[in-house]
Amino acid sequence: MRVLVKEFVRLVAETLPVPEPIYEFGALQVPGQEGFADLRPLFPGRPYVGCDLRPGPGVDRVLDLHRIDLPDGAAGTVLLLDTLEHVERFWVALDEVRRILRPGGLLLLSSVMDFPIHDHPADYWRFTPEGFRALLRPFDPSFVGYAGEADAPHTVVGLGYRGGEVSWEAFLPRYRQWQKRWRFPWGWRSWIALFLPAGFSLLRRRLRRTAR
Repeated sequence: MRVLVKEFVRLVAETLPVPEPIYEFGALQVPGQEGFADLRPLFPGRPYVGCDLRPGPGVDRVLDLHRIDLPDGAAGTVLLLDTLEHVERFWVALDEVRRILRPGGLLLLSSVMDFPIHDHPADYWRFTPEGFRALLRPFDPSFVGYAGEADAPHTVVGLGYRGGEVSWEAFLPRYRQWQKRWRFPWGWRSWIALFLPAGFSLLRRRLRRTAR
């Protein structure tokens, strides 16, 4: 879980309808991310199911995105956060996600474009904003955004509702602030914040004070 992705999820949770129950695919909290990668506190009191191919911290159910063992319309919201690049047949996965979303349900996506290869457990794909628009074409209304340079974003985000009416009035100003904040992740401090949990920055500050 990257800091900017968690910030994006927070602003969505605070400005847009997020139907329940919420299913997160790719919920395994890898070593060093325990606690920080837990998104449940962003949705207090709501049914939340963490899913992954592998058991471990943050995982309530072991499910395969290529063939999700859930009935049609079982999910109110599906989170696919920095996960789609690790799914070999992502088009099959998105068909499955749409199947399990109930009418009015939400799909929240994030992935990478200008970003190093990383294994969790394998890394297959990169996505442009136009690619996300194509993937979200079956959803209406929908939204696609990015962080970074317009012609080489490091992060792409998308929202797709399975029907219904949505007001973007509260969301768009917060999105623009988020996009501006993460446009230029230059310098080692910014890159630490981009890739690592906030706790690492706190630890760095404490170590620096101790060394004085």
